[in-house]
Amino acid sequence: MPFIIISLIVIILLLLVVVNIRVVQQSDAYVIERLGAFRDVWGVGPHMKVPFFDRVAKHVTLKEQVLDYPPQPVITKDNVTMQIDTVVYFQITDPKLYTYGVEQPMMAMETLTATTLRNIIGDLELDQTLTSRDVINTKMRSILDVATDPWGIRVNRVELKNILPPQDIQNSMEKQMKAERDRRQAILQAEGQKKAAILIAEGERESAILKADAEKQAAILAAEADKQAEVLRAAGEAEAIRAIQEALADSIALLNEKAPNDQVLKLKAIEAMQKVADGKATKIIIPSEMQSLVGMATGLVEGVKSAK
Repeated sequence: MPFIIISLIVIILLLLVVVNIRVVQQSDAYVIERLGAFRDVWGVGPHMKVPFFDRVAKHVTLKEQVLDYPPQPVITKDNVTMQIDTVVYFQITDPKLYTYGVEQPMMAMETLTATTLRNIIGDLELDQTLTSRDVINTKMRSILDVATDPWGIRVNRVELKNILPPQDIQNSMEKQMKAERDRRQAILQAEGQKKAAILIAEGERESAILKADAEKQAAILAAEADKQAEVLRAAGEAEAIRAIQEALADSIALLNEKAPNDQVLKLKAIEAMQKVADGKATKIIIPSEMQSLVGMATGLVEGVKSAK
């Protein structure tokens, strides 16, 4: 009987030891209390708590977490009410402060985020709110990080997911954007027409310059051709005159070699007069010394005709 009791006691003790062994996973932490007071924070690895004295007060995850808050009504400096929803990325850095720093930390962070957002947006006008997302995100992260530091929470990043102005303001903004797009389109179209007109004018000017250059070049070539023709014509005439003069000189030299008498010279003179008469002159002046010779030649011709 005593053996059975001892065996049961040993089994119960072993069960107590096994039940009170905890293996903490990576990126987790256990906050341990002993008799209601903070005892320790267990990190990664196996741990054992004292039965009936120690208890796990809180199981804390050390991973980065995300809180996506629903849209909050916010009033801007110029009295425009809009809906803004935010996303907060945070991480628990001190499990002890997170456990004992504030009651319901997530609710406290949501309330703090909403009030901080209202305070920041309340100092901005509508246009500033729509164009200053980065500024708002930076301010909110800085304020929330400082405020949640006593709670063992580090705020890594804050993002404004949506900013929804009232419907009438959205309609006005859409009309304004449409007008701005139309204005830009008109400006671009006018600039395009201006550039096209400039290009056309430059093209016409270049064409006129090329045409004038072509005409000038053609005139120069034509003048050079006329000049060359005149030169060739003059050269031909000079060659013809030279040939005539050379032929005349040869004939005179031949006559001089034959020692012609006066009658032959007179006949040559008559031949020259005949060549002169072949022209278009209406009057011919005959020297006096040739008149007798002409008369004699005429008499001879008539005698030949009568003899026939």
